[in-house]
Amino acid sequence: MSEAPHGHPYGFVVPPMPSAPPPAPPDGLRAAAVALLNLTGLGLGYALVRRRLLMVVCWLATGSLLLVALPADPDGVPTGLLVAYLVFLAVVAVHGARAGLRTRLVWPAASAVAIGLGLVLLAVPAGGVVLYDMARDEANEKMLLDRLDRADRLVRDGEGEPFGTAEAGYRRALRDYRDIRSGHPGSRAAEKVPDRLKTYYATVGAAYDQRDYCAAIPALEYLRTLPDTVGEKELGSLAAWPDDRLATSLYECGAERLADGDADWTGSFGELLTAFPDSAQATRVAPAVGSAVDKAARAVRGSDPCSAVERLRTLGTQVGGLRGGSADVTGTIGGHADRAAKSAGSGVYTCGVDQYKDGDFAEARETMKQFVTDNKSDGHRALAKKFVIASEIADEIPAAGKRLPTLASGGSISVTIKNDSPHPITVLYTGPVTGSITLKACGSCTSYSLLEPSLLGFKPCQDSGKNYPQRTIRLPVGTTYFLHKSTASDGSSPASDKATLRSGYIYTECAYTTKSLGF
Repeated sequence: MSEAPHGHPYGFVVPPMPSAPPPAPPDGLRAAAVALLNLTGLGLGYALVRRRLLMVVCWLATGSLLLVALPADPDGVPTGLLVAYLVFLAVVAVHGARAGLRTRLVWPAASAVAIGLGLVLLAVPAGGVVLYDMARDEANEKMLLDRLDRADRLVRDGEGEPFGTAEAGYRRALRDYRDIRSGHPGSRAAEKVPDRLKTYYATVGAAYDQRDYCAAIPALEYLRTLPDTVGEKELGSLAAWPDDRLATSLYECGAERLADGDADWTGSFGELLTAFPDSAQATRVAPAVGSAVDKAARAVRGSDPCSAVERLRTLGTQVGGLRGGSADVTGTIGGHADRAAKSAGSGVYTCGVDQYKDGDFAEARETMKQFVTDNKSDGHRALAKKFVIASEIADEIPAAGKRLPTLASGGSISVTIKNDSPHPITVLYTGPVTGSITLKACGSCTSYSLLEPSLLGFKPCQDSGKNYPQRTIRLPVGTTYFLHKSTASDGSSPASDKATLRSGYIYTECAYTTKSLGF
């Protein structure tokens, strides 16, 4: 009898257990099942073929993606990360297929059942993608609504502010409205934009409703440009919303400034006539201008005729510069310009009289000289010449200006005026009668030196050996003021005299020249 092996009572050896199942025959369905299960991103295919470490790697990759993707935001997952994850899924699917080709599944035994399970589980990531897209869309909606709210706040912040101050905010808000509407047309925020635009127009143009017409003009001008940037179709009825309001504002602002004497009125009326030539507001420009001219013309007869004349001159220039409007409006405005210029010209006389009465004799003289030059056929021209004479005398002898000159002439008193001067002279006189005469130079006469003792107490115009140029005039009884001045460019100063004329006397007025220290 043979000897049994040592240590075993029955005499045979038990083989050791294998460390892994023996390779299974190749099975394409099984390989496909593992690949499908790995495509879920959960590594389930690796779990069924006992590759637990690789399953954990899948979990880590999918978890990292979820950490980045959640919570959903409008920008979604970065493209690079998403591409990398898809490549990872493709790799684990291929690798899982190779592993499952010759490895039996832990469960289920039938490969067809595993494939069905894989197809069912693929719905989980597919559904997750759909839900993620929905969450991302909602995040995008919230972002757009937040942007819409910020734009609304910009509009509210500008409420009550001058347009120049709020303009930047208004422009940013409009940019947001336009971007939301055009860039995200199907969003909830985009559907709210039309109503927001109505509020936008009402807020920007609020000065019009408050009757602050001058302040409303720049805001309404801005709103008129929006069809070019937003589009008429998008704006609908809002595209024409500012037109009538702007025309009204231009008229009301221009009329207000015209009444106040503000030169900017021409800008408002000019823009109205150019931008809205056929509007009802444009037809009101000519009557407003005519009324202003009438008012200024009436003011010539008031307490400050000189200011009224200057106002008429300014109006004539401003009205003459207006352009635009219909032919009828333009013709009427041109007529008002001519009337303003004519009224200003005739009002110069009244201005000169007022200056004379106020004691502004130098100003009165220049005013009347200009009137005489510019009005060759005016009925006041003759008296204006008298004012020129009287103003010059009164500028030297203020007392002479207490009496207004008249057209009176002649009188009962004979006054002979002689020239004992080597220069031609003009003698001006005013009082009951105002006038002037010119005498030629005395050829044999010289200037009297006040520094020569022998000439102290000299008596001009009394040398019987000299033939003095002279003229005799007749003046009324009363006080007459005389002013003698040389008509030569000799640098001499005028001399004045006052004479109280009484009946029964014959008077001589003598003009002569004196010098002192060579002057």
